[in-house]
Amino acid sequence: MTIRVIACKTEYMTNPLGLDERKPRLFWQLETEERETNQKAYQILVASTREKLSHHEGDLWDSGKVESRQSVHVVYEGKPVKSEGEYFWKVRVWDHHERTSDWSETAFWTMGLLSRGEWKATWIGRKAEEDIDMQPSPYFRKEFTVKGPVRRAVAYATALGLFELRVNGEAVGDRFAPGWTDYDTRVQVSAFDLTDKLKEGANAFGTILGDGWYSGYVGFLGRSVYGERPFFLMQVNIDYADGTRESVITDASWKTARGPIQYSDMIKGETYDARLELTGWDRPAYNDAAWEELDIRPGYNGLLVAAVEPPVRITQVVRPIDVRKTEQGSYIYDMGQNMVGWTELRVEGERGTKITLSHTEMLNPDGSMYLDNLREAVQQNHYICKGEGKERYEPHFTFQGFRYVELIGYPGEPGPDAVLGKVVHSDTPLTGKLTTSDEMVNKLYANITWGQRGNFLSVPTDCPQRDERLGWTGDAQIFARTASYNMDVSRFFTKYMWDVIDSQQPSGAFADVAPDAGWIRYKNWSTRLNWFAPDNAGWGDAGVVIPWTLYLMYGDTEILRTHYAAMVRWVEYLQANTNDLVRPDYANYGDWLSIDADTPNEVLATAYFAYSTKLLAQIAGVLGHAADELHYHSLFEQIAAAFRNAFIDSEGQIYGNTQTVYVLALQFGLLTEALRQQAIQHLVNDIERRGNRLSTGFLGVGYLLPALTDNGRLDIAYKLLSQEAFPSWMYSIKHGATTIWERWDGWTEENGFQTPGMNSFNHYSLGSIGEWMYRYMAGIDTDAEQPGFQHAVIRPQPGGSLTWVQADYDSLYGTISVEWCVSDRGTFRLQVKVPANAAATVYVPGSGVRVDGVEIQADSIGASAVIGCYPLGEADGVSRFRIGSGVYVFESEGFPA
Repeated sequence: MTIRVIACKTEYMTNPLGLDERKPRLFWQLETEERETNQKAYQILVASTREKLSHHEGDLWDSGKVESRQSVHVVYEGKPVKSEGEYFWKVRVWDHHERTSDWSETAFWTMGLLSRGEWKATWIGRKAEEDIDMQPSPYFRKEFTVKGPVRRAVAYATALGLFELRVNGEAVGDRFAPGWTDYDTRVQVSAFDLTDKLKEGANAFGTILGDGWYSGYVGFLGRSVYGERPFFLMQVNIDYADGTRESVITDASWKTARGPIQYSDMIKGETYDARLELTGWDRPAYNDAAWEELDIRPGYNGLLVAAVEPPVRITQVVRPIDVRKTEQGSYIYDMGQNMVGWTELRVEGERGTKITLSHTEMLNPDGSMYLDNLREAVQQNHYICKGEGKERYEPHFTFQGFRYVELIGYPGEPGPDAVLGKVVHSDTPLTGKLTTSDEMVNKLYANITWGQRGNFLSVPTDCPQRDERLGWTGDAQIFARTASYNMDVSRFFTKYMWDVIDSQQPSGAFADVAPDAGWIRYKNWSTRLNWFAPDNAGWGDAGVVIPWTLYLMYGDTEILRTHYAAMVRWVEYLQANTNDLVRPDYANYGDWLSIDADTPNEVLATAYFAYSTKLLAQIAGVLGHAADELHYHSLFEQIAAAFRNAFIDSEGQIYGNTQTVYVLALQFGLLTEALRQQAIQHLVNDIERRGNRLSTGFLGVGYLLPALTDNGRLDIAYKLLSQEAFPSWMYSIKHGATTIWERWDGWTEENGFQTPGMNSFNHYSLGSIGEWMYRYMAGIDTDAEQPGFQHAVIRPQPGGSLTWVQADYDSLYGTISVEWCVSDRGTFRLQVKVPANAAATVYVPGSGVRVDGVEIQADSIGASAVIGCYPLGEADGVSRFRIGSGVYVFESEGFPA
C-alpha cells in the first residue's frame, strides 16, 4: 500500500497570489487504500524557485522531519517573507509504519505589497456629470510598452467601488472585486498574474468602474454612503528576463470616458446603450484623443489588505423551464428556481430598440409579476440595441434575486434561449451532500443550499431582492454551522469577522449589521435610526459565535486568537449593562419573526449573554488563558443562576413560556437537571398543543430540533421536520418554494402574501435546520476536543418515516461519508468512511452489532477482530466504536422499523 499527499493549500487556498499574512498556514490531505492510516511525521520544503524545489532544496525553509500528526494549519516557520516574494513548497509524510510517501506536487504562494511605501500608484476616477443622479460607469485606459521578454508580471488592484480589469481586450479577474468592507477602515487588494497576458511591444490596460457598495445604493440607507463616486488603484510590477523591473501604475497619464453603461447599481439595476460601445478601447492603438483627463483622489487613509474572501463569480447557468406571453405583449420566463445573479439577453433588433428585463421572485394570483416586496429596489436592466445583427447582453455591477423574468419590448417573438439565468455568489465550493428516502426532505435541503448561494455574496446578506441586502449578524451566526456543512466558508467568514470587528464600538458593543453600512458615522448611538438598539441579543453575539463555529468546523485557532480581545470587550460590555447579571429588555428584534409566540427580550438577552460568556470561557481554554477560562466559566455559572432566579417559577416554567425560551435554556446549559426535565416537558407540551407545530423565529429555530434530540425527544423532532401544515418547513415547499422564505407566513392559503414591507422569499435564517440534518439525522459531527474533524463523531439518529440517509462532508482531512438504512425487519445498516489521518467514534443503535460481517461485543473494550475498529462500550441500547481511517460497515438488529 502507498500513501499519497494531495490537496496542498496555503491559507485555505490553492496557489494564492498576493498574501499579506507573514506566517501563512499550510494544509494537505493524505490518500491511501489502507485502513487506519495516520501521519506520524512530515517534512516541508519551501524554496524560492521551482528549480531549487525540484532538487529538494529548501533554501527558505526545510522543516526537517517533524514528529506530528498535524496536516492542517501548519504555520510557515522559514525565513521572513518579503514583499512580492514567490514561495514554492512541497511536503512528504511518514505513516505509523514509518513508510515514507513521495513528495507532493509543488504548490506555491506569493506575497503582495507588504508596506504602504511600496505603493506608487494613485487613485483615479472620473469627475461627476452635472444634473445626473445615477452616474454612468467610467471607462479608463492606459497604453504602455513592454520592452522585452517578461519573467513575471503581477497586478495589484483595488477600488473604492467595483472594478472590471481588462488586458489587451481580455477580461482579468472578477467584476465584483474587491468585495464589501467598511471602506473607512480597509479595502481589499486583488493580485493577478499577467505574465502570459503581456506581449513585447504595445499593450493596453482597460478598466470599468462600478459604484458598488461604496457610492451606490446600500440597503435602505440611500446612495453615496461611503463616497460620492468610485476610484481605482492599480500597480503592475513587470520583471523582465534580463533582471530589470518596470512598473505601470494608475496616475494622471491614464484617460477616462463615458461608455455604454448609463448607470449600474446593485439596488437600482442597469441601463446599457450598445450604440455607445467603445470598440477596441481596451486594446493598443485605440484613438483616445477625445477622452477626458482624470480626477485624482488625494489619498486614502484606510488599510490596503490582501483579499481574504473568495471571489464573487458566475457558478451556474440556468435555462428557463417555461415562457408565456402576457396580454400586454411582454413575455414572462420561469427559471424554475429562485436564484441570485442576473439574466443574459440574446436579441436581434433595430438600432435604438429598448428591451427591459424585469425580475421578481413570485407571481401575483393573476400571473403578473409580484413586485410589491421590493420596496425601493428596482430589479430591472435595460438594453438598447446597436442594430448590428445578433447581440448579447449581461449587466455589469448589479444583481437581482428572482425566479421570474419579464421580457418587455423584445422585437418579435423570443425563443426559450432569449434569456439565460446566471447564478452568482461568493465562490464557496460545495462541501456537503445530503439525500434521504423522503423527497420532501431532499427538497428542504436543496432550498437551504440555494438560500445560502443566493445570500452569500461578499457578505452574508439577509435577502437578495429588496432594498436591503445587508450583512445582518444575527442571521449569520444562527446559520453559520449549517453554512459550514454546505460549503467551504472558511475564508468567507474569516473576512466577515473583520467586518464584524470593524463595526465594534468603543464601548465593546457590536453592530446589528456588518459592514456597518455607514451607521458607524453616528458617534452617538441615540442618533441612529430609532428602531436600532445599542446591541441586540443574538445579533452582537455573532462576534463570539462565528469564531467558535470556525474553530469547531476547521480547527482554526488563529481566528480565536486574532479576535479574542474583541470578544472580551463584548462580554464585558454585556456585563456592564446588566442588573444583577440580568440583561435589559430593550433588544429590538427578539426572536425575530416567530409565529404567535412573544419571547421576552430580557429572557433572550440574558440567555445569549450567558452563551457568549460560556463560549468565551471555552475559547480562553483553547488559547491557554487559564485565568480567563476560570473567570468566564465562573461568570457563566453566575449568569445561569441569575437567569433561573429571575425567570423560572416553581413549576419550572420560564417567563414567556415560548418554545424559544426553553430551547435556549436547554441548549445554552442554563438549567439544573430537575429544571431540564421540566423544560423539555414544557417545550413538548407547547409543540403538541399547537398540533406538532413550531413557533420559533430566527434565534430559536436553529436550536429547536437539537434541543429535542439531545433531551430524548427525537420523535418530536422528526414530527416537526415532516410537518406539512402551517407553520412548518414543508408548508412552503408544498406551495412551490425553491428557497427558504424569510417568514413562515410569507404566503399562506388563507391570507396570500404577507406585508410587502418585510417579505423576502430568499432568506436563509429559517434554514438553520440544516445543522440538525447533518449532525443528528445523518450523524456527522465534530469534536470540540479535536476540532476540524480530525476526530469525527458519527451518531446517526434515525426516526420518523425515513428509511435511509446518505451524507458526505468534505473536511480539511478529506471526505467523511455516512450511509444508513433501516429495513422493514428492523435491521440497521451503517456504512462510514473516514479519511486518512483522521478517526471517528461511531454510535450504532440496536443489538448484535456486526462490523464488516463480524459480530463484535461492544463491551469487549480494546479487543478487535476487525482492523481499525475498537469497541468502547454500550449504553442505553447504543454501542460505541472507535475507528481509524477507511470504510466500515456496521449492522445491528432490533431497531424499530
